Amino acid sequence: EDLLIAKIKEDFGSFEAMQEQFEAAAASRFGSGWAWLVKTSSGKLEICSTPNADNPMTEGKTPLMTCDVWEHAYYVDYRNARPNYIEAFWKLVNWKFVESNM
Repeated sequence: EDLLIAKIKEDFGSFEAMQEQFEAAAASRFGSGWAWLVKTSSGKLEICSTPNADNPMTEGKTPLMTCDVWEHAYYVDYRNARPNYIEAFWKLVNWKFVESNM
């Protein structure tokens, strides 16, 4: 089992639980911002969301994966349907790269 998948299961219970938390963070970000899968200084994986150009590195967290939820990222293709954009996001994730960020 890949290190990333094992860590996701350890910290979230399942991949699906992590995915649900990530989607909720991305969908609920008001206005412009980002959803993140991060590793904390203690090594735990977390989901967070930041406004505008904020970054979790300012809180000592290591970004593993991010989804841009600024309107410019999805409006041309998805109009105001941000949840559809977030769903499509999963098809584009390079999991080897995400794991390499650990």
